[in-house]
Amino acid sequence: MEDGTERDMWNPTSNYLEDSKPLKITSTGPAKYWTDAIPIGNGRLGAMVWGGVSSELIQLNEDTLWTGTPIDYTNPDAPEALAEVRNLVDSGEFAEASDAAAKLSGTNANVYQLLGDIKLEFDGYLVCAEETYYRELDLDTATARVKYSVGDVEFTREHFASYPDQVIVTKIAGSKEGSVSFTVSLDSKLDHHCYITDESQIVMEGRCPGKRIPPKVKANDDPKGILFAAVLGLQISDGAGLMSVLDDGKLKVEGAHWVVLHMMASSSFEGPFTKPSESEKDPTSVSLRALKSIKNQSYSELYSRHLDDYQNLFHRVSLQLCKGSDRKIGDRSLEIENLMPSGKRCVEGNKDVVPTVDRIRSFQSDEDPSLVELLFHFGRYLLISSSRPGTQVANLQGIWNKDLQPMWDSAPHLNINLEMNYWPSLPCNLSECQEPLFEFIKSLSINGCKTAQVNYKTSGWVVHHKSDIWAKPSADKGEVVWAIWPMGGAWLCTHLWEHYSYTMDEDFLRNKAYPLLEGCASFLLDWLIEGHGGYLETNPSTSPEHMFIAPDGKSASVSYSSTMDMALIKEVFSAIISASEVLGRNEDAFVQKVHKAQPRLYPTKIDEEGSIMEWVCKWRIYFAQDFKDPDVHHRHLSHLFGLFPGHSITIDKNPELCEAAENSLYKRGEDGPGWSTTWKIALWAHLHNSEHSYRMVKQLIKLVDPDHEVAFEGGLYSNLFAAHPPFQIDANFGFTAGVSEMLVQSSIKDLYLLPALPRDKWANGCVKGLKARGGLTVSICWKEGDLHEVGVWLKDGSSSLQRIHYRGTTVTVNLSCRKIYTFNTQLECVKTLSLS
Repeated sequence: MEDGTERDMWNPTSNYLEDSKPLKITSTGPAKYWTDAIPIGNGRLGAMVWGGVSSELIQLNEDTLWTGTPIDYTNPDAPEALAEVRNLVDSGEFAEASDAAAKLSGTNANVYQLLGDIKLEFDGYLVCAEETYYRELDLDTATARVKYSVGDVEFTREHFASYPDQVIVTKIAGSKEGSVSFTVSLDSKLDHHCYITDESQIVMEGRCPGKRIPPKVKANDDPKGILFAAVLGLQISDGAGLMSVLDDGKLKVEGAHWVVLHMMASSSFEGPFTKPSESEKDPTSVSLRALKSIKNQSYSELYSRHLDDYQNLFHRVSLQLCKGSDRKIGDRSLEIENLMPSGKRCVEGNKDVVPTVDRIRSFQSDEDPSLVELLFHFGRYLLISSSRPGTQVANLQGIWNKDLQPMWDSAPHLNINLEMNYWPSLPCNLSECQEPLFEFIKSLSINGCKTAQVNYKTSGWVVHHKSDIWAKPSADKGEVVWAIWPMGGAWLCTHLWEHYSYTMDEDFLRNKAYPLLEGCASFLLDWLIEGHGGYLETNPSTSPEHMFIAPDGKSASVSYSSTMDMALIKEVFSAIISASEVLGRNEDAFVQKVHKAQPRLYPTKIDEEGSIMEWVCKWRIYFAQDFKDPDVHHRHLSHLFGLFPGHSITIDKNPELCEAAENSLYKRGEDGPGWSTTWKIALWAHLHNSEHSYRMVKQLIKLVDPDHEVAFEGGLYSNLFAAHPPFQIDANFGFTAGVSEMLVQSSIKDLYLLPALPRDKWANGCVKGLKARGGLTVSICWKEGDLHEVGVWLKDGSSSLQRIHYRGTTVTVNLSCRKIYTFNTQLECVKTLSLS
């Protein structure tokens, strides 16, 4: 059976489930703000569809459009600065060490850019009947739709971004023959020009700035940046409609029944090590050839290929959630009726549909489980749409961006945000979407080798907290509290081992993962220095973006052996040792060196208030007190990495640390930006605390008003984009991953069912097609808060699963490949079927 139907391989023996609501984000009017618009994407090309009536704006992105060029990321003065910082830390002069650490900073990362706009102006359609307007994003088909009526004519638009054909497609149609007339043009905020080809295609050519901030000097002093081209072609209904070229670079269509727009785009980017000035790639030729390749394809043929590709991924997982009641799961008519007692509704066919903005607004009172389903799948949709094999990694905004200077440069941030983007890829059955991350890590390792050797005199490779399309590995230019953090490579490398643990792909482990893990571990071994008490320590060390009050009363950020440093190093060393056992390399001298270093890493400690210590201090005899936390509600939860996504703190292995982690979460509180909120969902889930995990679900689902955003308060915009504010995509991905962790957790040998199910909120439900470590697929149904049945299977290889756990019950299992096992509420195997 195809992967795309994996969710349908297993069904419970009693069919008590009905179909869920359609997975659609809906609206009763055009977008007023960018965060009202509909995102579509194919991993490389993205668009935001506003859905206007008299005019339409489709804002475009291409994932390789960045400022800058490759540069030297080394600093020959860094070793001297490093020695100074280490001496100050050893002397207990932490504030002075924090000031001196600024000498270790490097250059700014570069900035993600936009592509431009498709602008449509419609003739004579200034006002539509308001009650007829309907706009949606259909997650099941990855299609944006707009529908409205002017007089007796109904107009429709459909938009999708095809990965197989690498094109953004728009179809505009009217219910009456000859009713479609408009002008169309391309535009951009970047330096560009447009022209019309002999085949009536609009071509836009331009360039990105060669420097982060364009210098106010002569143009020839600005290095050549990335070139780009966008090409727009039109197909017009046979026998109806005329197209003409206007003087201002626009195309005019008159009297058509329907028109299909094809938008192709490309850039001169040829990888992070090739300067734009040396690129031989002609983006205009590439785009024109791509457009020519689909010139004779019908809309239905393009759409069919798009659906086959997209649904092969999206249909692997399904989720149904319902409150407990006498009615069947899936019968949500009462819930939906109560969502919006009065006000405007969308009309889809003959059915009233509550606009998504109103569903968000009412969630604090109605807690509609179907909105949780929609937001869960929206995260999967966004990952499919922003990260596919051959594309760049999903950045801070995925691939969607409207600004030349977006917040935080829309750059990959490695101290939580980039990693969170990929948290749902493995458990939510989208492992292919991780491929750009692995290619990015490989590029970072190449540049990071040079930085490690020159800046720190170490072997291996290093990456800091922020990077860009040029695989920048060095510390960013800025405040020490966030810039000086050489642990980015370590966190990224945990994804390599996790990919193996979920897929059991030994070729991947041997050929891709292990060399990168080995290089990272090599840097970490050299970075560790002899400390007090026989321990190895990191110095300088920070806890990402968080200051402390030193024993002398001064504010500082630099010390040694932060809890997160130690947790990350433990995770990488554990991965190296486990990987060496799989690959038969456990006797290698390098692996033995890791073995010897591992027990000398400073253990996670509990402070005097019963919480996880974030910074190490008290164990050094000459300090009389712990570091003080000036911001106990800080957004970062770095000291809890070992609980999630790490594996060094578990309820089974160290319950005392779990209790301390719980106290830490209570101290942090519930407020925070979206990504922090969704991290807390997963952290509480790994403490098997369903109440607080759900409280964080509810905390995220609050409507953000773009006119009155409050920094660090999180929430959702009307199009379900998650807010920091402003928009950051990591929380969308973190939410999807967090919900999956509430339902299934695993190690290679153990499977935990419904570990943090909020039984009173999602009393009935079913999730199908989730993945667990050991290469397993898991589908679970539950009734009135208790496990009903679970299906487990392994498609390839031999099973490593030894135990299944549910609410205090543990059974040992021995699964065979290509068989589906069904277990009941007592974890008794009641049925076995062949996978074929």
